Amino acid sequence: MGKKLYVGGLPYSTTEDALKDAFSQAGTVSSATIIMDKMTGRSKGFGFVEMSNDEEANKAIEMFNGKEFEGRSLTVNEARPMEARPPRRDFNRGGGGGGYGGGNDGGRRNSW
Repeated sequence: MGKKLYVGGLPYSTTEDALKDAFSQAGTVSSATIIMDKMTGRSKGFGFVEMSNDEEANKAIEMFNGKEFEGRSLTVNEARPMEARPPRRDFNRGGGGGGYGGGNDGGRRNSW
């Protein structure tokens, strides 16, 4: 089974193909993904590379962690499982608060 690596410090211009090509120096790359910002479509400066086995993943960490890649210093280590996060509140669909409703009116009374 492959091992997934976290790769941080990527230049914003790096492509997934360039990332895959670089890490293939350490062994077989199963996948290379750069995380993109949903709003801007721009790279967030980090991604994940999955190597085909633990030995190649360890070699990639040794080869690339702290080394320069396209002008920036990389952070490469074993990826941790994503932590559970609380559900996000969607204010565009109601139910998440708003500006209406009871509460303190600051001493003012409506005169309807």
